[in-house]
Amino acid sequence: MKLSIVIPVYGVENTLARCIDSVLGQSFSDYELILVDDGSRDRSGAICDEYAGRDSRIRVIHKGNGGLSSARNAGIDIAHGDYITFIDSDDFLGDNTLSILMTRLSAHPDYDILEYPVCWHYGGPDQTTIKFGAREYSDMKKYWLEGKAYAHTFAWNKIYVRRLFDGIRYPANRLYEDAHTLPMLLRKAHLVATTEEGLYYYASNPDGITMDPDGRGLPDLLDAHVQQLHDLGLANQLTEYYSHVLNIQLDVYRFTRQAPIIPVPKFSSSDRRHLPVSHKTQLKLRMLNLLGIKNLCKIHRLLLPRRSNH
Repeated sequence: MKLSIVIPVYGVENTLARCIDSVLGQSFSDYELILVDDGSRDRSGAICDEYAGRDSRIRVIHKGNGGLSSARNAGIDIAHGDYITFIDSDDFLGDNTLSILMTRLSAHPDYDILEYPVCWHYGGPDQTTIKFGAREYSDMKKYWLEGKAYAHTFAWNKIYVRRLFDGIRYPANRLYEDAHTLPMLLRKAHLVATTEEGLYYYASNPDGITMDPDGRGLPDLLDAHVQQLHDLGLANQLTEYYSHVLNIQLDVYRFTRQAPIIPVPKFSSSDRRHLPVSHKTQLKLRMLNLLGIKNLCKIHRLLLPRRSNH
């Protein structure tokens, strides 16, 4: 079997059929579809069983509610494909996406991860398509920094060679679990590719399984990125990635008032001006140099409403 597709399911009776149908309608057929019902209280579990009764490629796991990581891990545990991919149950795939991607992987068996475009916030007022170019990365640090993988650590919109998950699972009881897991997978990967073909539809759904409307998961996201700054040897350098993590730190303080944990490098005004970041971020970096991280966090909290942007 070539591909295992894992779909975590929880309370999505209104969108689940669209998601599953987008898989069953693919021209590529050499796959198993693993539906993990994570203790749904609506008809989601029954819908999973109905589909499994009609198609032998579908396997269903019913388990107690454990969260998104737990559901993905349950699917990984029973996956048999050479490759594995994930779809969130309120999202769906574009036509022929799997055929396009699997053909590319067949032509390039050395690819450990293949990342493809996303229709972001499908159905919402800010709908847009995100593409990552057609590139290959044998240096995972370049993929993280130059490819800006840190800004799209999504578990979905990627096909992984199955062996990458040997000994690796998504962390339980954390939000933004993908930001913790992708760096671990990259430490085992030798070649990552991005393509402009195929399309993953990330639907705008305020009730979705991955939503974090009150920002309670932002400390988890910050922890993951601060660890990456240290692991990549960038904790004491001013980089575009650092400015990304700084914005997360400011939002964490805005929501929680937890003491800042981001390291603060020494940098000059010339270092700051050479960064390809927005004027707002330039101003934040200037204030960081002048006032320090604690005071910058306090000012940021006073000026902005309590709303998550991540």
